[in-house]
Amino acid sequence: MEARATNKFITSSPRKMRLVVDLIRGESVDKALEVLHFNPKHASKSAEKTLRSAVSNLYNKDDNKQHDPSELFVKEAFVNQGPTMKRVQPAPMGRAYRVRKRSNHLTIVVATKDNN
Repeated sequence: MEARATNKFITSSPRKMRLVVDLIRGESVDKALEVLHFNPKHASKSAEKTLRSAVSNLYNKDDNKQHDPSELFVKEAFVNQGPTMKRVQPAPMGRAYRVRKRSNHLTIVVATKDNN
């Protein structure tokens, strides 16, 4: 049994988010939540929120069966690039520099260990 959660339009660059997501891929859910909770990077807050949502989706998906949290693991975790907002910042001598504010889409899939 597996469930997924997607968080779209996160205001962080995909490159920064991938540094955080690489830490939890393949780990158990308990360890992944612990790593994300104590990670000082700003992107870890969004990743922790998405991971908790994926676990909640798994519990809601199958009401008949109770899943033990220690038997869950992060099966997939990936980051895709979202839209880029283009802004202009004043520069010296009448010029204008382009500022690109990047965003990303985060997807986390959680599964039980007996369903490898």
